[in-house]
Amino acid sequence: MKAADIMTAEVVTIKGSATVDQAVKLMKEKGLRSLIVDRRHEEDAYGIVTETDVVYQVTAYGKDAKQVRVFEIMTKPCISVSPNLSIEYVARLFANTHIRRAPVISDRLLGIISVTDILTKGDFVEQPKEVLLQDQIQQAIAQAREVCAEKGPADAACAAAWDIVEELQAEAAHQRDRQLPRTAFEEYLAENPEAPEARMYDS
Repeated sequence: MKAADIMTAEVVTIKGSATVDQAVKLMKEKGLRSLIVDRRHEEDAYGIVTETDVVYQVTAYGKDAKQVRVFEIMTKPCISVSPNLSIEYVARLFANTHIRRAPVISDRLLGIISVTDILTKGDFVEQPKEVLLQDQIQQAIAQAREVCAEKGPADAACAAAWDIVEELQAEAAHQRDRQLPRTAFEEYLAENPEAPEARMYDS
């Protein structure tokens, strides 16, 4: 699943010049924990103001919310998400940056995605990425061995087939956040020492 599949398309925005008092009223009215701060023009960046910003920067210091502007407490530019980003990487982004929500942007504002969206709308329980990747890896290994048996271990097609396997294994290792002890291609080389460690790179 991608960010676009689980995001909330209806996004409430506010101007940076609005007062925090107006932002709080809007949050209460719409039942939201954050607002996207709209751009002033197409080359401008989106911002975000959250309930935490209000509490930490206004309430905590006893400031008058009617006298503080949104631009004074917002985060701009805010971290944004591509609509095509898989939810596993949205979750990883949230974990690495310690944020709970982000706008989904592709040239323009498309929606907003939160940890709640991932938890309630995601398919990570039914289709964990690690299990799917392991299935793909086993299929790719079988395919690589088949290609190498047909073309020969020194053929470029054989090396290209193992490149696919190693990319999948690298992805799986990244998902688990650990190093690969030995790749499938290295195991193949141990069995076939005459096979060159050829690599196919994009030019």
